[in-house]
Amino acid sequence: MEQLTPTPAAVVEGAATASSAAPAYAPPRGRVSKFLIPEVIFGIGTLAEVGGAVRRVGGRRPMLVSDPGVLAAGWVERATPHLDDLCVKWNLWHDLTPNPKDFEVQAAFESYLESGCDALLAIGGGSCIDLAKAVAILSGNGGHILDYEGIDRAGNPIPPMVMVPTTGGTGSDVSQFCVVTDTKRRFKATIGGRALVPDISVTDPELLTTMSPELTAHTGLDALSHAIESCVSEACDFLSKGLAIAAIQGIVEHLPVAVEDPFDLTAREGMARASLQAGMAFTNALLGATHAIAHQIGGALDLPHGLLNAILMPHVMRFNAETHADRYVDVAGALGVAADGLDASTAAERAIERVEELIRGLEIPSGLHEIGVDSADFDLFAANALRDAYIATNPRPVGEDDVRRICVAAY
Repeated sequence: MEQLTPTPAAVVEGAATASSAAPAYAPPRGRVSKFLIPEVIFGIGTLAEVGGAVRRVGGRRPMLVSDPGVLAAGWVERATPHLDDLCVKWNLWHDLTPNPKDFEVQAAFESYLESGCDALLAIGGGSCIDLAKAVAILSGNGGHILDYEGIDRAGNPIPPMVMVPTTGGTGSDVSQFCVVTDTKRRFKATIGGRALVPDISVTDPELLTTMSPELTAHTGLDALSHAIESCVSEACDFLSKGLAIAAIQGIVEHLPVAVEDPFDLTAREGMARASLQAGMAFTNALLGATHAIAHQIGGALDLPHGLLNAILMPHVMRFNAETHADRYVDVAGALGVAADGLDASTAAERAIERVEELIRGLEIPSGLHEIGVDSADFDLFAANALRDAYIATNPRPVGEDDVRRICVAAY
């Protein structure tokens, strides 16, 4: 064992006595863990807490960001009386599409200014929440949203944010990231920073009951990709790993039931919990190549994010397991694989097969070609994926040839 060499004590006038002196050597500093999450309100019926949440963060005139589907489902109508009861004067914005676009962010920001809003409240899926975060960035920092691509580019304070997710998968309600489509470059820009962690996340599992089976499957597999990628990430620590493992277990148990029976509240609550756990894990441990590649395909073709993650995930897992199979042993156990006595490579392959089995059971397309992806675009996806913030924490280094190889395998 290597010996620690004592560091000579500094000789200064009036030095401390021996009994109160600092140690003669400084122990080596270990890895530092930091964990960012908002205030979390969770449970059936907690939509009633939304007015108090907005008031508590100082909001009196929030922009309420939602989308046509959530409006049609009635959740905004259910929420607004709880705002009105506390004299919160809200301004509704719902002119957005899946995979929020840069011009949609700009239009929403202009409405925010014109209406004199002072906070952001999102009731919706990941697109609504990401757009609300983007508006918050511009309201505090100005400019164009794509100016802030990367990490910690927005230095000024932003308005308070309260997020109410209506899907069981994105995790954006607790994360420090938002993703905006650059429509000129056909590219998804990832924007991150601790300021983007919402002040309060309100998760009412009842809101998930109006999702279609298809959307339930896509968002649930998005949550699974969050959990698996954060668990094997280079930035994973004990806090994130525990949440990621719990999320994987919950998704395996509850996702098939939630797809089969949308009104099974036990399954919906289980998926809401798993989405929350996976979101808290990935916002701290970050993600990997599955998301880095999916962002670029989705940005170019405006395809559902969770669907792309589902198709790519087993192939990225197999790529990573060639050099980091040990990272997937605990993942295998969480997926229900009897991993005791298996070597790491076999456990990793069993984990991948279990994920593939789950995906097939949810009737997800088997390859990128089935959803309109052209293999001629693989060079574009490969170049753009290496610019994505999440590529840095993939357990195995990834080059352009590797991205092309993964896309070919997933085709």
